[in-house]
Amino acid sequence: MKLLRIVLLLGTAVAAWGSLKLKGHPCHPDAQPWQAAIFERAKYNCGGTLIGRRWVLTAAHCLTGPIHVRLGDYNLYAREKTKQYKVVAKSIIHPGYNCTDHDNDIMLLKLQTPATLNRYVQPLGLASRCAEPGEQCSVSGWGTALNAPENISIILYCTMVHIVSDEQCAANYPGHVNRNMVCAGLKGGGTDSCEGDSGGPLVCNGKLQGVVSWGDVPCVSTLKPGVYMNVCKYHDWLLATMWAN
Repeated sequence: MKLLRIVLLLGTAVAAWGSLKLKGHPCHPDAQPWQAAIFERAKYNCGGTLIGRRWVLTAAHCLTGPIHVRLGDYNLYAREKTKQYKVVAKSIIHPGYNCTDHDNDIMLLKLQTPATLNRYVQPLGLASRCAEPGEQCSVSGWGTALNAPENISIILYCTMVHIVSDEQCAANYPGHVNRNMVCAGLKGGGTDSCEGDSGGPLVCNGKLQGVVSWGDVPCVSTLKPGVYMNVCKYHDWLLATMWAN
């Protein structure tokens, strides 16, 4: 999977993630039943989150070609009875999406057929309130810890991060974050989303709080937090869009 874009801004390399948590651990196979894997043809491309039986939420920059979705996935290359293969009937990118500054980097995927719900496949509720600085959250994905697209993780990895204040987020990325975004990471770095994790879930208090979007590169060694689309800012748009479609 290719790094979708790299923008040099004020001497800081900023990239859209398309990755793994550096000090994460393998998730339990049924610990993230909302996790979706998005493929471009036969190639893994991004993560996503099941938010309804026919709806997956991911990042807008993940739409790079014909895509389909797998649910109940754990090992990307193993035959698992838990997997459900889903055709995407419609992709709906936020109308305000800007690929240059990453604003509104969010997209809904409507599945052609509903997901079959079980212990490995369950939707996750949307956060209607914004998280507070310091809140502990989880991130999951199949991304790489080596900044090399060919080295994506075979199995799903999880890690814990903390919400970073808006002030700290802005200080890390001066002029490049706005109220639609939220930062999360750990003090001192060492754990973050990276290439391959794009579109995946940031989960706080049992709700979908963020969508993996972009961050500093190289993500392996950065001390900066990752940047996520702040789901609480899109709650009404998401509900209205799903209702209308």
